[in-house]
Amino acid sequence: MRWGLVLIALLAFADEAAAQSKGKGIRLWNLTTETISGFQLSPAGKTEWGPNQTLNDKDKEVDHDERLRITGVEPGHYDAKVSYPNSRQCIVRDIEIKADAVFSIADKDLKDCTK
Repeated sequence: MRWGLVLIALLAFADEAAAQSKGKGIRLWNLTTETISGFQLSPAGKTEWGPNQTLNDKDKEVDHDERLRITGVEPGHYDAKVSYPNSRQCIVRDIEIKADAVFSIADKDLKDCTK
């Protein structure tokens, strides 16, 4: 009986520790002055754009000062293609993405914008 209680206590502790070790994931913080309607990542220096991450948001856009959960991306260095509702697209180069961390983009980071 005593060993059963010890085992139950250990399993409960392990479940709690596992839950605490799960972070909030990778998140983008939109510090640009506009709402973002598209956000795609590619390994730095390449143009292999991944899926539109704004589809992860409930309204499919990322407002100024809003955070967006980024999925399917491993930590590393990436370029980003940022799209706006007015059809403007810009590139942000060499973003360092860390596990369970927030990275931000601001107007000063936007390069090579086209309309």
